[in-house]
This record gives sequence, C-alpha cells and structure tokens, in this order.
Amino acid sequence: MRTPIIAGNWKMNKTADEAVTLVRDLLKLDDINGVEKVLCPPFISLTSVKALIDNTRIKLGAQNMYYEEKGAYTGEIAPTMLKELCEYVILGHSERRGYFGETDEIVNKKIHAALKYGLKIMICVGEVLEERESGKTEAVITRQVNGALVDVDLTDDIVIAYEPIWAIGTGKAASGEIANETCGLIRSTVAQLYDSARAGAIRIQYGGSVNSANIAEFIAQPDIDGALVGGASLKADDFIGIVEQTARIKNT
Repeated sequence: MRTPIIAGNWKMNKTADEAVTLVRDLLKLDDINGVEKVLCPPFISLTSVKALIDNTRIKLGAQNMYYEEKGAYTGEIAPTMLKELCEYVILGHSERRGYFGETDEIVNKKIHAALKYGLKIMICVGEVLEERESGKTEAVITRQVNGALVDVDLTDDIVIAYEPIWAIGTGKAASGEIANETCGLIRSTVAQLYDSARAGAIRIQYGGSVNSANIAEFIAQPDIDGALVGGASLKADDFIGIVEQTARIKNT
C-alpha cells in the first residue's frame, strides 16, 4: 500500500508573517490520518513554519535548491542549508525549467545532491499544451523521467509529480483518466529503468489546478498517489478539504 502524499507548493506567495497566519489555520491537518502532508513555503518562511509544525506530523519542504554544497553562487540555496530545516525539496518544477532554463541534466545533479544530504525529493515532470496536442506526451515524459534518474538509486525518498504544464495555474485541469494514463506511463518507465517492484512502490502525484472540488476525480485513480497543489494550498479550507478527501478515498 502506497501512503498518499499531498504537498502544497506556495510558489512565490505569502510574506513570513502571512505564512505564520496560514500555517496556524493548517495545523488541524495533524488530525488527519493516512496521508502524508507537506508544506512548501518560500525560503524566507521555512524557519517560522518549521517552528509551528515541529511537534506535528506535518512535514516541511523547500521549493528548490542548488546542487553545490557551498560557494560563490549568489542567491542560491544549498542542500546543506536545507537539511537542517526540511525533509523534502521540490526539484524540476516546470517553472524552474521554463523560466530559469533548468535542463534534465541540471535536475539530475540536484537530485544526486539532495539524496547525498538526506533530503526527500518530489521530482516534477510534464508537457506543454503543444506537445500534448501533437502526440509528444510520451516522448517528453519518458525523456524527463529517464534524464532525472540517471545513476540514481531509487528509494522511498523519491516521489514523482506529473504536472501537465498546460494545466498549471490555468484552471484547466486534466481529466482523471488522462492524468492516470500519464502517471501509469511514468510508472512503466520506472519499471523499465529499475524493476516492477520499485515501480509499484514509487508514489506518483498529480499537479495542475487541483482543488477540493476536483481532487476526488484524481485521487480515486489507481496510479495517482496524491497531489502537488499550487493555488489551493494557499487557502486553508481548500487544502484541508483536499487532504480530508484523499484520506477518505485512499483509506476505504
């Protein structure tokens, strides 16, 4: 049985004070069993959020990191800095790939660095609308999964998130069937890279305009083990509703 995982990616939202206010409203997540809960605020709020959730089962994640452990890399955050604060880190998000030019090779270097320092990882993969419409989804997804996992020892510390770029922040979520089909493609790609046992064990999230109104459609699918939530994670009631429905559907 794969434990469902719901993570909230706050992206570039919430000041440090606003983060404290939101997390206080999210503390009731600790009462929900059967789901792993992860909050991923901006770097400036990691310390204050950690202080609030330290005695709970809510986990903390960062949104990105660099692959060097220290050095003259102005503005970057090292895995050595994150390991004192976080359990998780998001790597390869489409916004990092699209806006900041991160390649599959860079994502792979970050994954190796994160694992070296004991960080768990949510690896993001996904295609743009043009690639979806031209039938290139399989090629893009398999390339990204293969590229991310070069020479990686696949363990329970790795989660893969399928985030169709055409559905991120657009309000246009993929259907449950489409999302599950692509998550199944990710699982079969992992099986080819490793073996069926590890493919069956790895958790795969869906992300892309997920909210409390549509989470049931995704979480009921057999190859979807959770969600990487964007905008809805900034609304306490919506995010709690997503976790509650996930717990109910996956644990019945």
